Amino acid sequence: MILDSETAKQTAALLLQINAIKLRPENPFSWASGWKSPIYCDNRIVLSFPEARKFVASKMADQIKTLYPNPDAIAGVATGAIGMGLLVAEILSLPFVYIRPEAKSHGRQNKIEGQLQENAKVVVIEDLISTGKSSLKAVEALEEVGAEVMGMLAIFTYGFETAEENFKKQNTTLHTLSDYSHLITQASNEGTVSIDHLDTLKEWRKNPSHWNQ
Repeated sequence: MILDSETAKQTAALLLQINAIKLRPENPFSWASGWKSPIYCDNRIVLSFPEARKFVASKMADQIKTLYPNPDAIAGVATGAIGMGLLVAEILSLPFVYIRPEAKSHGRQNKIEGQLQENAKVVVIEDLISTGKSSLKAVEALEEVGAEVMGMLAIFTYGFETAEENFKKQNTTLHTLSDYSHLITQASNEGTVSIDHLDTLKEWRKNPSHWNQ
């Protein structure tokens, strides 16, 4: 869910400007899942641009104040959201932890790195939402240790129906700074993609697992 349409437009423009998101309908990318895609998103690139990371972190902090008042901690999903989560926690002067995909096989075998107070109210930060499965595993890990997950805030989502269903099933609220619809509108306005390619981009989102097979 988008809280602020203007922020969504600005975020989309920024991600295109720094090439965190690349659109290539004529020469699709191959995802690790095996899907073919006209879009590739790597929001970790935001951390390499001081003004961009400042914008994203400040907008996330502002939205947390509005959506999830008085959290006890911020949690970042490893590895993509560790850096941004820490920046957001710093702005809000809150403790920070991050969640591994799997527990370590040695030492204390932690899945959550950092320290949470008992029954802590936590906001989870994510960089990108595709199907939502890995993000929701982080929510499960926090709930397993007794934390209350207030909700999740991500930089960008592809807006897949399966992601919406997964978050609904787990009863977890998701907001994002921007989304796929705002992105392709912005790309069209900037002339980043042609009108002919807009149809391709729209078709892909409808059925990404079988697109271009």
